[in-house]
Amino acid sequence: MKVEQLYEMLKQSQEAKGYFFNRDKQKVFELLEGLLINKARYGYMSCPCRLAAGDRDWDKDIICPCVYRTPDVAEYGSCYCNLYVSQDWNEGKIPQVYVPERRPVEKVLGPEFSQG
Repeated sequence: MKVEQLYEMLKQSQEAKGYFFNRDKQKVFELLEGLLINKARYGYMSCPCRLAAGDRDWDKDIICPCVYRTPDVAEYGSCYCNLYVSQDWNEGKIPQVYVPERRPVEKVLGPEFSQG
């Protein structure tokens, strides 16, 4: 799949849910390219802004759209990567602030550091 195809497919499906791509199309295409690289590397489209462990079960929270997108967009108007944003964020109606990492530290460190 090419970046343009992924863009069109996700744009249609996600806008219907109220999530919009960042108006910076170059940044969006770079992030989508990262998703495609991760799909080729791991077999799933893990978040390009986070380090994946390469274990689908472990990484299920960061398979795009990640489980953190909804609370991030609700609170900040943008997900962690700034890939998905609200319409107000794109239109400059709300401040574009840093979105802190919500992923628990044990997930960030990886399964080799997990006590499970």
